[in-house]
Amino acid sequence: MAVADAAVPLLPYHSGDISGNSQSKEPFFNKKSTAINSINDAIERYMDAAASPINLLLPALAAFAWIFDAQQAFISIFSDASPPWHCTSSACSPSSTPCNFPSSSWSYSLPSHISTISDFSIYCASPVLVGLPASSFFAGCLFGGLLLATIADSQLGRKNTLVLTTLSMSIASVLTAFSPNFAAYTVFRFVSGFARANISTSAFVLSSELVPRRHRDQISILNFFFYTVGFLSLPAIAFLNKTSSWRSLYLYTSIPCFFYSIILHFSMKESPRWLLVKGRTEEAIETLKNLTFIEKQSFSDLTEIENIATAAENNIFSAVRILWEKRWAVRRLAAISAVSFGVGIVYYGMPLSLGNLTASLYLSTALNAVAELPSSLAAFLIARWMKRRNSMVAFTMVSGICSLVCTVMAGGGWVELAAELGSFFAACTAFDLMIIYSAELFPTCVRNSAIAVVRQVVVIGGAVAPVLVAAGRRRKFLSFGLFGIMIFLGGLFAGFLPETKGCGISDTMEEEEIKEIAARNTIS
Repeated sequence: MAVADAAVPLLPYHSGDISGNSQSKEPFFNKKSTAINSINDAIERYMDAAASPINLLLPALAAFAWIFDAQQAFISIFSDASPPWHCTSSACSPSSTPCNFPSSSWSYSLPSHISTISDFSIYCASPVLVGLPASSFFAGCLFGGLLLATIADSQLGRKNTLVLTTLSMSIASVLTAFSPNFAAYTVFRFVSGFARANISTSAFVLSSELVPRRHRDQISILNFFFYTVGFLSLPAIAFLNKTSSWRSLYLYTSIPCFFYSIILHFSMKESPRWLLVKGRTEEAIETLKNLTFIEKQSFSDLTEIENIATAAENNIFSAVRILWEKRWAVRRLAAISAVSFGVGIVYYGMPLSLGNLTASLYLSTALNAVAELPSSLAAFLIARWMKRRNSMVAFTMVSGICSLVCTVMAGGGWVELAAELGSFFAACTAFDLMIIYSAELFPTCVRNSAIAVVRQVVVIGGAVAPVLVAAGRRRKFLSFGLFGIMIFLGGLFAGFLPETKGCGISDTMEEEEIKEIAARNTIS
């Protein structure tokens, strides 16, 4: 997955040269160093000079966190799956639901412990109650995102945030496996979601900031590849343990995550870009030495860089304040958030709706997971050659249309599954493009926070989806129909965003503001 256009690098060597004049004879580091133009050039200079395959190990380790992020996001497909049932007396007859018959006239076909729905006896409860644990998880993601989104930009940094969140999520997942009742299960799912909120965002930003621009395409797509691996691992784990308790799913996914967080703590390096932005120059130099294996280099030019943080607040809400004070940033965040809500509804809702289809749950889940791979490749090619804004609108429209087709498919079967896969594939591609687009719309000083907000709006869609899925078990329009309408309408808001293809990204709000003014003057 590319985070920027290949022809115009995500982090160009002279991003601060607004005039675009690259013919200056004066060496760059002989010029007066400014917050706008020096950080990117200094980081790129050293990283690019020492770039080699071994330098990709730490970024790959950071990207590996997406595996556990995906597992927790979609584990409800199997842990909360609707269990099969059969009639045990003449008072019952085969139908779409046994809830219209006496409870003594039907029984579950498999042991009750295979699903929380049968284990906690909530099969015939209201759709809101049935979907509550999954919604609770996404509600936890939302609150965690709102409260923790800025700490990676302002206080803890990318590495410490990633270590803290993966460790917390693994512990919460273990506790979920030992839930004594439905209420405890719902609470622990909320805690898991709260801890999981910023894992993928921190991993994406950290891994992309640990490599030079010529390796950023590969590392970006590696993040999404690991996410696909995590998603694809779930049906494999569930199939191998299909008669085991739903609790084993949580244990099998949480224990590796726990050990991963420990390895991350002792092995990972902080982003040198973030350290320089925060004025921690000595730490940034030491990190660069470890990343590039350049011990004899003096790095003297880094010590001349202005401390961007000296005039700014340095608390956990400083990034939010910076975003809120710029009207253009608020407009962009509002528009991309509208898109992300529609994408989130389908992205999380479609896999959760697979139990409502006639196809095998294991097969359909595996096919959905595999669909993430070509969607990542499609997003990579689109980001390389096509405009972001038009692509976002197109893929959200395709996803919406395919979802509506699922609503009118009365016979089910492979055609219905193909329409569902088409909708999910388009939503996955739109999701990947949206993350790339968001990274280009906002500068370094607030990028982690802005992407986190966008992802939290995706999570809001994910929180709504389980309720619609539960309602859709009785009427398909309440799931597939509403999914299609929401992503179709939400995608139209991408038309209000500026095109970023070929523009590069900025490090400070001031630089982005200059580009915004220049773009308006060009139009006028």
